[in-house]
Amino acid sequence: MRAYPYHRLTGPVTARIGGVRLRGPGDAREQLDAKACSVVERVVALGMAERTEWQSARLALKATVPASEIEKKGHWSDVAVVAVLTEGATNARTVARLMPGPEGGKDWTGEIELNRHDHLDRASLAVHVVATVGGVEGRIIASTDPDQEWMIDVTAEEPLRNRELDVNTVSFTRGGERLRSFQGAPWILDTAGRMPTVRLNSDFEGLVALVESQGSTVKGILREMLLAQMSSEVWTAVFHTAIGDLEIEDDGTPLFPPDWRGAVLREMLPDVVPGQSEENALREVHSRRTGEGSWTDLQARIQYAAARRAEVAQTLAGAVRDIERIDQGTHA
Repeated sequence: MRAYPYHRLTGPVTARIGGVRLRGPGDAREQLDAKACSVVERVVALGMAERTEWQSARLALKATVPASEIEKKGHWSDVAVVAVLTEGATNARTVARLMPGPEGGKDWTGEIELNRHDHLDRASLAVHVVATVGGVEGRIIASTDPDQEWMIDVTAEEPLRNRELDVNTVSFTRGGERLRSFQGAPWILDTAGRMPTVRLNSDFEGLVALVESQGSTVKGILREMLLAQMSSEVWTAVFHTAIGDLEIEDDGTPLFPPDWRGAVLREMLPDVVPGQSEENALREVHSRRTGEGSWTDLQARIQYAAARRAEVAQTLAGAVRDIERIDQGTHA
């Protein structure tokens, strides 16, 4: 553990990317598809852009800092929050200053721009809290955890940190005792590790071949619907995992986890408890889960929020259109 000769914040600093706009020739602007930004993996895949000639990417940022600690302890003044985008392969470094939100110094927002010609592969996005400490300006008093930094991948076509799907294909009948108890399931979600992992049952006849299939045939349509359903279940499961593992302050206030669990909650809570601030929504869901109010009534909202992020409705609508087109071709 590194020691510092001045007071630093002990609370976590978290960062989120709310959207990405690409700029092309002639200052043409394009909003990057939401699928290119994974809140769980904390990765943006710029290779998913519909236009290949884009020149820069502008990322909308929101950072959350422990404002209550800053106010209570009073060690720091001239507090500022900055985002830093770096890539070791090119020594590229871009810095952008964020601005405090209307409710004070907890939430900070802004934008940072990635110039394509400055980057070759992957850039890391970190957020730092800077302040004057003991009369010395420009002290870094807190930063995002290195394991929680966002990764901006210039070429990737999928937002994956490990550059491969976090899906393990395994035989449930020949696996461990826990897997054998799920022999009839096509997949299960394992949230015990640092990141959630999908376990795909290789014993489920035709499942692996279906997931790996391509094309616009009926098999391809079924694959897209299957993946949307799987994604919806993943979002539902990680939400329940995140809300069930909260740190609680002495006054009973639940805190957002600093890792992927916090990112999932911030992403889904606006649909689970609409019209509320993130903190109030978290407090409402936590109180219902612990017995104050109806936890059952929230399940439909959680499923709705998960289905929205998995784009189940869009996938189903597309599947209906494709099937009708195939059916018309068959009867022509």
